Amino acid sequence: MSATANSLVQGHGLYRTILLASLTFATWIGAAHRGFASDSNPADQDEFRAHAQQILAAAQKHYETEPTNSVAAWQFGRASFELVDVLTDPKEMEKIINEGIAACRQSVALDPNSAAGHYYLAITVGKLADLKRNLAAYSMVKEVEREFQKAWELDERFFYAGPDRCLGELYLKAPGWPLSLGSRSKARKHLERAAELAPDFPENRLLLAEAYWKWRDKKLLARELEALEKLWPAGRTNLADADWAADWRDWQPRFDKLRENMRP
Repeated sequence: MSATANSLVQGHGLYRTILLASLTFATWIGAAHRGFASDSNPADQDEFRAHAQQILAAAQKHYETEPTNSVAAWQFGRASFELVDVLTDPKEMEKIINEGIAACRQSVALDPNSAAGHYYLAITVGKLADLKRNLAAYSMVKEVEREFQKAWELDERFFYAGPDRCLGELYLKAPGWPLSLGSRSKARKHLERAAELAPDFPENRLLLAEAYWKWRDKKLLARELEALEKLWPAGRTNLADADWAADWRDWQPRFDKLRENMRP
């Protein structure tokens, strides 16, 4: 084979490798944040969508009234993500999430020390990667990681240890080197820290338990399941309003699956 032909083959192989990594990353983004199960009740979907639209309308009005307010900017970005997560039209979803990304970029430009601004910039950029599911998604992974890290540096306790939780899941589910930045050691560090900082937040313990299951550490998995059993009733009570409905629709089946996996 000629050098030119060999180079073309290697280049095509590299393209396929990068594309695979980008799609895997996009799959993580889609799973990393709350969304609907494929068997969601249509009535529930309509209810969730109406609630998200109401929240976005209020956030948009606030942001348009105070365009130099960093908090209003990231709140609009967050609301954009929440609505996109319950829509189905790709064009509409991309339009809304791009508006959310722009608002979050404005937020961190106005206040570079806003942990929330950096956190929701990572969330919205990640959601756009999920929508594209192509090489563009691969190019976004470093920005997502960088923004979560910045949020972590500024306030590791933000949103129930959100920066550690999201970094941990990113390192857990992204492909490893040389395809991407997946890392078992980093995943463990951040997921365990999230559970330490906010031990009663269901998502933190769920993710850590899922990591232990993936790593076949049944002893530590049993410990996390015991902790989840204890916190679950209080979580259902304390996180019971409409803002958490979609989360519980995601959390409950995951918890049930972990318990099923531990049965003899």
